[in-house]
Amino acid sequence: MSSAEIEFTWGAAGLRPLMASCEAFIIVDVLCFSTSVDVAAGRGAEVLPYPLGKQGAEVEARNRNAVLAQPRETAGGAPSLSPASLLNLAPGTRLLLPSPNGSALSAMVSGAITFAGCLRNAGAVAVAAEAASRRIAVVAAGEHWPGGSLRPAIEDLLGAGAIIDRLSGRLSPDARGAKAAYREFKTELAESLRRSLSGQELIARGFGDDVELAGQVDCSTAVPRLSQGGYRDLATA
Repeated sequence: MSSAEIEFTWGAAGLRPLMASCEAFIIVDVLCFSTSVDVAAGRGAEVLPYPLGKQGAEVEARNRNAVLAQPRETAGGAPSLSPASLLNLAPGTRLLLPSPNGSALSAMVSGAITFAGCLRNAGAVAVAAEAASRRIAVVAAGEHWPGGSLRPAIEDLLGAGAIIDRLSGRLSPDARGAKAAYREFKTELAESLRRSLSGQELIARGFGDDVELAGQVDCSTAVPRLSQGGYRDLATA
């Protein structure tokens, strides 16, 4: 079997040109979409990604018999984009999850082989992606500056690098860089997430537990794969 070709890129603008050459995509949005999907899928739930700000979320949730995730600050313990709020999610739940980055990227590649990857399930997702395709793109979501431009996020670089480190094959220069970054930080990942710009923002808003959950490495065997508009763990799909 020929060696896998592994690409790495940032955001929608980087993903778009790879859609013609890659067959499998791993969406990495560590704080907090991909981590939320991992936690929910690991509980036996299905996550329906939905772009944040798009009208009609309540109608979509009703039409798909799904629970609509609430805004983090006002959820009051109900399911939200906070991974910690999903730790006790009932198996079989369908969760419509609005998010600004991971959901939008998921919508772009909904017809392709697509996984949600993070630090927690890096090894499991790498194995599944290699089994599914020999042309793999690892896509770091990043954040956005106030003007709307992409803000590269260290947590997504490290999450992508962790997955790439567990893949075998020929790495593009960008993929090699992400892998090198992960290896540089691998002994201090949790602390790096806490000190990152995104981590500090979440901690200041009272979501330090989410940062701690996102900083755990290879603690999950869940492999959330997108199928018919929803992420489900391959073990239960």
